[in-house]
Amino acid sequence: MKYCFSFIPATLVAMVLLAACGKEDEHVTPEDTYTDVPYLGGEGGVQPMTGIVFWNDSDYLETDAIQLEYAYVRYSDICSQKDSYIWDAVERILAGAASRKHQAIVRFYYTYPGKKSAVPDYIKALPDYKETVGKSEGLRTWFPDWRCGELQRFHKEFYRLFAERYDSDPRLAFLETGFGLWAEYHIYDGPFIAGQTFPSEAFQAEWLQAMDGWFRQTPWCISIDAAQYGPFEKKPALLAGGFGNFDDSFMCEEHDRYNAEDWLFFGKDRYLRAPLGGEFSYYTDYDQEHCLDAAGIYGRSFESEAARFHLTFIIGNDQPDYQPMSRIRSASTATGYRFQLVRFAVKEGDSAVLTIKNIGVAPIYQDAFPTVDGVRGEFNLRTLMPGDTATVTIATPTASAASVPGVICDRLVQGQHIDLVSH
Repeated sequence: MKYCFSFIPATLVAMVLLAACGKEDEHVTPEDTYTDVPYLGGEGGVQPMTGIVFWNDSDYLETDAIQLEYAYVRYSDICSQKDSYIWDAVERILAGAASRKHQAIVRFYYTYPGKKSAVPDYIKALPDYKETVGKSEGLRTWFPDWRCGELQRFHKEFYRLFAERYDSDPRLAFLETGFGLWAEYHIYDGPFIAGQTFPSEAFQAEWLQAMDGWFRQTPWCISIDAAQYGPFEKKPALLAGGFGNFDDSFMCEEHDRYNAEDWLFFGKDRYLRAPLGGEFSYYTDYDQEHCLDAAGIYGRSFESEAARFHLTFIIGNDQPDYQPMSRIRSASTATGYRFQLVRFAVKEGDSAVLTIKNIGVAPIYQDAFPTVDGVRGEFNLRTLMPGDTATVTIATPTASAASVPGVICDRLVQGQHIDLVSH
C-alpha cells in the first residue's frame, strides 16, 4: 500500500488527486519549488518498544543494545487484603527501567512451579476457597481455585484498577497476561481441571472482553497457548479482540510443527493491530546457546523468523552469556518498526517534505508523528505498515537546508528517541 505518489511529478499527482477527490490537495506543490537536502541519518540504534529484552534483575541492563526490561509480579505482592492495592512493586520496576532510558514489560502470575500460589491472602482464607496441590516441573506446586467467585471478581478488579493507574504511563511498554503456569495460558504439566485449577471458558471470555475496554493505550498480549486452552474455538468472535500474542519457546526445534500452528490460529495479520513477542526457547541449553547465531539454528536465522512472525520484542535474558552485545544490538534492530527517511526536501521559509518508509517488520503501536525543526506533522506513523511509504508536508517558517527532520512520540521516557534512518 502506498500513501502518496513519491517521485511522481507533483503536477501529475495533483491531477490524480483532483480526479479522485474533486479538488486539488492543498499539500501538493510544484516540485521545482523544493530543494532536496541530503540526509545522513545512518542506520540508527535499537528503537524504543522493540528488540531483545532482559529481565529487570540482569547484570547487563546498562546498555543501549536493549530498550525493554521484563519482570514477573505476584498478584499477592499488590493485594493481600480486600480492596487494598499497594503498587510499590510495579513502581519499582517502572522507575528502574526508566532510569536506564528503557521501558518495562510486566506479567502478573498466580502459579509458578515449586511455589505457593500468588492469590491474595484474604481470598485464601475464605471458607469456599480450596486450592489444589500437585506436581509441576517435578516440584510441589499450588494451583488457584477458580471456582471461587471472589477470585474471579478480584481478577477483573485488579486489571481495571491497573489500567486506571498505568494505561497511559510511558514507562510501561507492554503488558503480558494469562492463566496457568507462569501466566502462559497452559497447565501442560500438573493438574489441569477446567473451571477449577484453570478458569472456565465463560469467565475467560468475560475477562478478555473487559480487557479491551480497560486498556486503550497500553498494548497487552496473551500466550499463543491460548489457542488450545482459551475460549476462542467456541467463541470465535473473541478473536476480534485487540490483544497481541507471545510465544515463550521461540526458535525451538519443533517450532514449525507446533508453535506455528498456534500463531496462525490467531491470524497471520494480527501484527497489524497488536504487538507480537515472546521469549527464546528454554527447551534445551542448545536453544539458548545458539538462537542468535549468525548462521542460524535448526535451518533458520533469528532475523528470518523475526520477519516471518513480525516480532516486536523477544525476551533473551541469557544471551549475554553466549553472544557479544554487538550481536544482541544487531538482532534487536531486526524486530519491530524502523523508519527510513527516503527523501527530505525544503521550500525556504515555507515548508518541508518528508518521504518516510517503514523498513521494519511491524508497525509502531503508539502514536508517532514526523517533525521538522520540532514542528509536528499531521500524518500518524502508527498507520505505516511494514513496506509502506508516506509523504508528508510540514509547514514551518524555519524551513531551510539546515532544518532537522525527526519523529516525536509522547509514549517515550526521558532519554529515548525514535530514529529516522537513511539506510
